[in-house]
Amino acid sequence: MAFTLSPGVSIVEKDLTNVVPAVSTSAGAFAGPFAWGPVLDPVLITSENELAARFGKPVDGNAASWFTAANFLAYSNRLQAVRVATTGARNAVQTPVSGGNTIVINNEQDYLSTYADGTADVGLFAAKYPGKLGNSIGVFMADSASFAGWTTTINTGESNEVTLNLAALFDSAPSTSNFVANVGGSNDELHIVVIDTLGLWTGVTGAVLEKFSYVSKALNARKSDGGTNFYKDVINTQSKYVWWMDYPVAMTNWGTDATGKIFTVLGAASASILSGGADDFDADDGDYQDGYAIFQNAEELDVSLIPAGAVSGAVAKWIVDNVAETRKDCVVFVSPRDVTTNEVITGSDSVEKIIEFRTNVSFNVNSSYAVMDSGYKYQYDRYNDKYRWVPLNGDIAGLCARTDYTNDSWWSPGGLNRGQVKNVVKLAFNPNQAQRDELYKAGVNPVVSLRGQGVVLFGDKTLLAKPSAFDRINVRRLFISLEKAIATAAQYQLFEFNDAFTRAQFRSMVEPFLRDVQGRRGIMDFRVICDETNNTGEVIDQNRFVASIFIKPTRVVNFIELSFVAVRTGISFDEISG
Repeated sequence: MAFTLSPGVSIVEKDLTNVVPAVSTSAGAFAGPFAWGPVLDPVLITSENELAARFGKPVDGNAASWFTAANFLAYSNRLQAVRVATTGARNAVQTPVSGGNTIVINNEQDYLSTYADGTADVGLFAAKYPGKLGNSIGVFMADSASFAGWTTTINTGESNEVTLNLAALFDSAPSTSNFVANVGGSNDELHIVVIDTLGLWTGVTGAVLEKFSYVSKALNARKSDGGTNFYKDVINTQSKYVWWMDYPVAMTNWGTDATGKIFTVLGAASASILSGGADDFDADDGDYQDGYAIFQNAEELDVSLIPAGAVSGAVAKWIVDNVAETRKDCVVFVSPRDVTTNEVITGSDSVEKIIEFRTNVSFNVNSSYAVMDSGYKYQYDRYNDKYRWVPLNGDIAGLCARTDYTNDSWWSPGGLNRGQVKNVVKLAFNPNQAQRDELYKAGVNPVVSLRGQGVVLFGDKTLLAKPSAFDRINVRRLFISLEKAIATAAQYQLFEFNDAFTRAQFRSMVEPFLRDVQGRRGIMDFRVICDETNNTGEVIDQNRFVASIFIKPTRVVNFIELSFVAVRTGISFDEISG
């Protein structure tokens, strides 16, 4: 504070307008064996179409996992997706290694640490990620000496050939860029086209996937905006399909400083047809754990809803114990499978098998951060024109996300108003009332097909074993919302003085927020204590700040009792009503 030496007025501002911020409670997280995309690297997906574009379409080996993610996105537009891959997955390359391709580039970190120096000796390019989809990639290059008449012929594998006029894709031939000309060089420009050679990406043999115009052979080449124009860097940063691996043979001055350089030219246009890519969807428990471990740090990724997909009970338990219980700000959703055969549970003994999964030593979770449904649904796979069994946990997590959009996180996602499950041909198990009673006692939320009402989530329990308010999804998610929002706001009290002013400022933030939640039917009543009674001298001397927030959560209706009484004519209702 500035002090005047003579009489005057100094102005000091105190900001008492701080509020508790809105926080997200509908972001999903999922790990599964996709056909494409970076491995163990989270990608934000906003729609099913984007899921197919970034991670490939579903195939027989990964359909249950793929549609779990897609089903969540049918209700929400925010999913952090992680691809898991086993050791059998391989990247397609131009020249596969003798005896079988061994090149594995899981993500950008793998590429930069192992292959960016161009010493792999597998050709000019490699598929961006492991998988058979890479076998449908061809990369074609032409420069000033090879552009004229630039065509390529692709064998479709059906005794048919497709001839493509690649030169027609560009306005003019590559030549010498202005940057290189200005430093006394020449012949640096390239045109590059990435082609869907087998039609696996687009369904059309020879379809253009990407093209790069007037990129440069010069290491230091720059575009007019100052960005790099070196073709290796352009490919590596912009291509969705390939990594640069090496220069063409005898092109010894490619990738050098442009000053005074006449760059060698291609005698004929370059064609890199990739092969040797391999899928491996047989992910084991460790692979799935590696995938879900990406979400352990709450400070790195903001997620609230975690569908487990078609994992084993052991993996589901690991996710609950090591992700949800560690973060304390998310809920894991689990679907049961037969503990003996690992198959979809159907038949007359379904209740017994579901409860066996619930109580089996490999799963037997006791947590309010976990939710279990009654199994699988049958749905249509439009990508492959067939029907699939898919776990319901992606839908149940999605119902929670949709409830956030239509109401608030503290509303139950179950019932006829908010619990309608999409894209169901039939259920693997449709429990009747007696069966639902047995499942509910075990903490399993039945999903039922009701005549004329559709398929509905008919429960809202967590997997907390002891009787508690936290054995309901709405209460658990209410507290996640409150804790997350208030904790975010409380960070602004760090490094402030623990005095009456700071404590009053904190209360002035939290109490209006809680009154708003109360007005939106989230809580019945509350009290915030943050004063000298819990911030004693001893607490202050320990550099601690204590606030006690007491919450009476609202409860949902799970049981309705209707009494119908027949009354004789002439009897007043006042005489018999209590």
